[in-house]
Amino acid sequence: MSEGSAELAEWPMARSCPFSPPDQYAQLREQPPVKVRIRGGEAWLVTRHDHARLVLNDPRFSADDQHPGFPIRVQLPPAPRMMSFNRMDDPDHERLRRMGTTEFTARRTRALRPWVEEVVGRLLDALEQGPNPVDLVHNFSLRLPSLVIGRLLGVAEGDEAALAEQTETVLSQEAEPQKIYDAFVGMTEYLDRLATDREGAPRDDLVSRLATKYVATGELSHEDLVAMARMFLVAGHETTAHQISLSVLSLLCAPDQLAELRERPELFPSAVEELLRYWSIPQDNQARAAAVDVHLDGADIRKGDGVIVAIPGANHDEAVFPGAGTVDIHRDARRHVAFGHGKHLCLGAPLARMELEIALHSLFSRFPTLRLAVDPRQVAFRENSIVYGIRELPVAW
Repeated sequence: MSEGSAELAEWPMARSCPFSPPDQYAQLREQPPVKVRIRGGEAWLVTRHDHARLVLNDPRFSADDQHPGFPIRVQLPPAPRMMSFNRMDDPDHERLRRMGTTEFTARRTRALRPWVEEVVGRLLDALEQGPNPVDLVHNFSLRLPSLVIGRLLGVAEGDEAALAEQTETVLSQEAEPQKIYDAFVGMTEYLDRLATDREGAPRDDLVSRLATKYVATGELSHEDLVAMARMFLVAGHETTAHQISLSVLSLLCAPDQLAELRERPELFPSAVEELLRYWSIPQDNQARAAAVDVHLDGADIRKGDGVIVAIPGANHDEAVFPGAGTVDIHRDARRHVAFGHGKHLCLGAPLARMELEIALHSLFSRFPTLRLAVDPRQVAFRENSIVYGIRELPVAW
């Protein structure tokens, strides 16, 4: 630890208001990147929009989390590690990403739309026939993405709930290390069995297509297939699930904007972009390690230093998004970095956008009188996790 490190701020930083990023981010954007203390070590914290885009798209900053100085938020077991390609640099990252890209094209996503609409309809039917008020998080928001990603991967119906619970545990900052390890290993072992099964008897699912097209030819190892499936599972569930809940909360707290969306449903795509920007739920889990010495706007980042990209800080940068602390469904928010930026941009972004648009449009259409069943100040937020979210969202109609 460097001299004077006792004066460094602790990371992650606490929020004074659950609807806003940590207050320090606004202050830090006015100066060069600074060091923060993390798990007994140090890392640089990037809070400006332009700095975030640079770090995320510059090969001088490595995505390989095996670098000694890489900021580690979740301590995973050494085996079965099976590194995901989002934690690799080129050429390995590019080679593996190219294989996964074919599964998340705009064309394939559009083809899924009728099925996603059907799933949303069934979930809303169950809501309508169930108790009123109801917790939207566990009865809708968490269920939709787990059903969608489970169907894509080829997970047996009914197994997606257990995998979703394991995902939540892995991303938690509160769970005991052993529970995190057990959840990670359990998830990996399940997907290992699934991949082995599909390699021998392919079906019409993502794992089967990757196995047939790439594993069978030797272009993709079995271990890399398992790691890829695990990354899709984790990324495709938690983020979308909690973005749905937070988006509903925002719109229920902005009745004028919600009324306009009901009158003009063509605004839902732009509203989704704004809500992604506003909540920035991946929080600070975009991290890098400097592969060489880098001078970044007054900060001398040395080779091996860790760098944390504060996604909420970047997406609330007033220089890019004036009035960033409020939701504005008319804002052009397309430059947000909620899905990352550059070569490591989230592959599943088109699918997540589609799920969000369908979920919000269908929910508010089916329940025109939907309202919070508690005071907004009583909503329980899930802050101590890699993915920001809500523990419960009681609603009524």
